[in-house]
Amino acid sequence: MDPFDPGWRRFGPRFEEALQWATQLHAGQSRKGTRIPYISHLLSVAALVIEDGGDEDEAIAALLHDAVEDQGGLQTREEIRRRFGDRVVGIVDGCTDAFTSPKPPWRERKEKHIENVRCATPEVLRVSVADKLHNARSILDDLRRNGDTIWSRFRGGKDGTLWYYRTMTRALEQGGSSRLLQELRRVVSELERLAGKTE
Repeated sequence: MDPFDPGWRRFGPRFEEALQWATQLHAGQSRKGTRIPYISHLLSVAALVIEDGGDEDEAIAALLHDAVEDQGGLQTREEIRRRFGDRVVGIVDGCTDAFTSPKPPWRERKEKHIENVRCATPEVLRVSVADKLHNARSILDDLRRNGDTIWSRFRGGKDGTLWYYRTMTRALEQGGSSRLLQELRRVVSELERLAGKTE
């Protein structure tokens, strides 16, 4: 879908419900190492998806892409299906790297998630790229402001986090190019350059 097509895309009560529910689900959560409410990330990812031409289901999935992983596991997954249908829950599934608590070890689940992304549907790819782009931008901004102290926030540390974004970007590229993916590639390259890590 061309985001600049003059045809109007209406986002109605389903999107409003998703926005309200996402706000409630993540009410006690903040961005890693900050006091920024987590909903800021979900809103940013949804905005990127919408601006890239995503439809209402994709925008809803963007708002809920971390709900299963962070806010209730399989029970939350079934609630997403009940409220928003199979297509939305399928997109959320494709963006989720852990369905249980406690989560599997960090490296193991990231490697598995990267493999799954290699064969993802276009709508999963759009939400995944938007998610990774907003996260990478946030890390880059924090690195510029606070230096190497930021890496202690991440389970993978500096090396693991840079490995993850580099490898995930390559996996996402297997689904084809897009404006969002080109921007993700640029941000990850700048992140590696600033962190002093190149292959």
